Amino acid sequence: MAKVGGTTTKFYKETRGLKVSGGQTVKAGSILTRQGDKWKPGINVIGDAHLTARCDGEIYFTRKKNSYGKIVTCVNIRSKAE
Repeated sequence: MAKVGGTTTKFYKETRGLKVSGGQTVKAGSILTRQGDKWKPGINVIGDAHLTARCDGEIYFTRKKNSYGKIVTCVNIRSKAE
């Protein structure tokens, strides 16, 4: 019997991950990542599993150690000076 409604796991994998690249300009409320624990929120970014832009600006990434000594990638936004 076929699965009715919803999304299959075969295609769901394609919707996950990083949605923007470094240097790209985003607007406030834009989705930056979906369902990932590889990236952590940095400056002007909110969220936990889904990272979202808090303000308009340009994306950049930084790497730092967390409290356990593991290196994590932080997604940051350099806000536009208007």
